Amino acid sequence: MDLVSPPKLQPGDKVAVVSPSFAAPAVALAVHAQALERLTSVTGLEPVEFRTTRRLNASPRERADDLNAAFADPSIRAVLATIGGDDQITVIPHLNAEVMAEDPKPFLGYSDNTNLLNWLWTHGIAGFHGGATQLHLGPGPQVDPVHAASLRAALMTGETLEITEPGESEDFGHDWQDSRALVEFGDREPTEPWTWAGPSRVVVGRTWGGCIEVLQWILTAGRFPADPSVLRGGVLLLEASEDLISATEFGWILRSLGERGVIAAVDAVLVARPPTSRSALRPSAAERQSHRQAQRDVVTELVDHYNREAVVVIGPPFGHTRPQWILPYGGRVTVDGISRRLFADYR
Repeated sequence: MDLVSPPKLQPGDKVAVVSPSFAAPAVALAVHAQALERLTSVTGLEPVEFRTTRRLNASPRERADDLNAAFADPSIRAVLATIGGDDQITVIPHLNAEVMAEDPKPFLGYSDNTNLLNWLWTHGIAGFHGGATQLHLGPGPQVDPVHAASLRAALMTGETLEITEPGESEDFGHDWQDSRALVEFGDREPTEPWTWAGPSRVVVGRTWGGCIEVLQWILTAGRFPADPSVLRGGVLLLEASEDLISATEFGWILRSLGERGVIAAVDAVLVARPPTSRSALRPSAAERQSHRQAQRDVVTELVDHYNREAVVVIGPPFGHTRPQWILPYGGRVTVDGISRRLFADYR
């Protein structure tokens, strides 16, 4: 597809901080306030809140009105989501495509925001998968360096960065009501090397995908082009949410993507390191490792079945994990199956 890459920002520009799904700032104002401060310190940009940014239970129409207003306001140069949720699919029908096409702006989000990223993509506007101010800017003693670097690249510099392994990962941090959430990371553990599969070749392609559970909703709602050949030569991004779906369920959805022709169309598949715990459920280290291994096995088996020529990388942290890399959505990623390196072009 022919996609527009929205223009980059300059220090001092205004950015919308919105809650198209769950209004997390309403339940954790201190974390939200620190996120806004850090957004300015990391980028030099000025955050602007909208009516539902910290309003719980705002209707889909009200949340869509905020998105439409943010894209219609010429002083707003980018739009960032505070967090995901589970009902953004009901917001999409209320969006104004003409307004967003008149002045395309970068949108950053993931998880439930896969809905909006896909909607913009289908309307010819590239975005960025990743970034949730409430999760990656507000908590902890600092913004993770890989997140800060990719945030600046996405919004401002447009450079090409190598996506590397930070060496540690956490699935969740302290409860937002706990004062430690502002000054400490959660429990981080060492990460394992990424898994590479498929042929030893270099793929350069535009990305599409997102949270795999949300992709299932999008396809069910009929909000993806009928002809998957629009993805030909592309890079499929897949990541699982904190709902901790089993490798079996992940495989069922991936198999459906295969039957739809999506896997056969792309030249590479990137699967993020999955979360294996949440605050109310902390399996043992062995169980967490087994979960990740089972998902790796089902991905390599199914991609090989539907497309043996696809280069596969499993493990990069671009989903529900911290540290998190923000990746282009509709922009170009280089998957080097020869040197086993990964690069993202943030233009």
